Amino acid sequence: MPDEKKSAQEAPVKGEKKWVKTGVAVGIGSAAIVAALLYANRAKDGRKKS
Repeated sequence: MPDEKKSAQEAPVKGEKKWVKTGVAVGIGSAAIVAALLYANRAKDGRKKS
């Protein structure tokens, strides 16, 4: 019985770590998209001024 309780308690911790990793990945991906958009807009502004 104690083994069953122990594995049941560890399951949420593993799931929480997975969500943390997912959140970090989404954050990094979002930052990369924003950086790409800012860079693209900067390049367009440079062409208009010339």
